[in-house]
Amino acid sequence: MIKIIKKIKNNREGFVILFVVTLSAILLSIALGVENIAQKEVKFGTSAKDTNNAFFAADTGIEQALFNDRSSGSVYAPAPGSWVLTLSGLGSNGTSCAKVTVDKDNSIPAKTVIISKGYNSGDDSCQPLGGNRVERELKVKY
Repeated sequence: MIKIIKKIKNNREGFVILFVVTLSAILLSIALGVENIAQKEVKFGTSAKDTNNAFFAADTGIEQALFNDRSSGSVYAPAPGSWVLTLSGLGSNGTSCAKVTVDKDNSIPAKTVIISKGYNSGDDSCQPLGGNRVERELKVKY
């Protein structure tokens, strides 16, 4: 009789260990899943910020080119031809930039094409500062 009680007791101890290991594995998998989701959210948030900086840099480049084209005292306007404008120090952290190309034809009817490429990072000449660089392009024809 004593041997049977010891055998049952030993079986229960083994079950407790198995239960604890299984429960630990489940909790670990849940924790890793939550960490994975959080990591993706951080990457997405950073990507959205970089995209916005690049887009608004391109928009600023378009606006500057339109202002120069419509200003009578501007160096660039109204002479026909092609010219390039580089803007730096843009964006929420001041590292965004834009390269703007303007092609102006004074034929009748006059045609102007402005292409602005905005970047989320760049130096004074809009050269890349680091890895993951985001580019957004806007084009205006009139």
